[in-house]
Amino acid sequence: MRPTLLIQSRVLGAIVGAALLLGACEPRLSSPVMTAATEGATCAVPADLQPARPYPIPADEAAPDVPVAFNMLAVSWSPQACRSGKDYPDERYQCAQNQFGLTLHGLWPNGADNKHPRYCAAPGPAIPVATVKKHFCMTPSPSLQQHEWAAHGTCGWDSPEAYFEQAARMWNGLNKPDLEAIPAERLTAGAIRDAFVAANPGLPRDGVFIATTDGWFREARLCYSKTYQPTACPRGLGAPDRERLKLAPTGVSGGAQTAP
Repeated sequence: MRPTLLIQSRVLGAIVGAALLLGACEPRLSSPVMTAATEGATCAVPADLQPARPYPIPADEAAPDVPVAFNMLAVSWSPQACRSGKDYPDERYQCAQNQFGLTLHGLWPNGADNKHPRYCAAPGPAIPVATVKKHFCMTPSPSLQQHEWAAHGTCGWDSPEAYFEQAARMWNGLNKPDLEAIPAERLTAGAIRDAFVAANPGLPRDGVFIATTDGWFREARLCYSKTYQPTACPRGLGAPDRERLKLAPTGVSGGAQTAP
């Protein structure tokens, strides 16, 4: 081999060897799908997804004149909804076609006491299909989206698009903790509360309300001011820190369908 070609061959070999060495030392990039540790779901928007039908306002639930004192962002554990059949009525989309972790139940304006603004205006026609699809991976149920807009969104926003955009800004700004990383023997309401606080600097510990169902974790309701700043929950924190809880595993489907 001629000297020039020999030098070029050796240089090329050194470059390739260095690249392989660096590749072996660097962590492998994960597949670009959302996980429980990041966004709380692996999500594919169903091709046949359609809006839910509007429904009449329940006269005994309408409270349009209650002033808003603060807001709650209700973050649900989807496997519990799939396990129990409660909270979300679209099992086929939420539980059979996807495996979600944390999902958004809704953004709720709250009153100063135990009475809250609800059904503040006629919700109008069905939410546009483009809006339903856009926010499916956040709230994977057309029926729940329709309900949240009618019951809560009409109490502060002029359109479903404006309501869900505000909810999405808060949802996307929230770091979702990996609740399945908490050992089962250490799973308490306090451990879940701590996980949300650790993942979200600035979220006060007394701003995390933990809701449960028969000893199972159901959802975390995070408290925000009227200007959407994290704040302490003014009426307690739900389950006490010491309460032992169970966490439904991801991938569970089935259950009777009941409206939230």
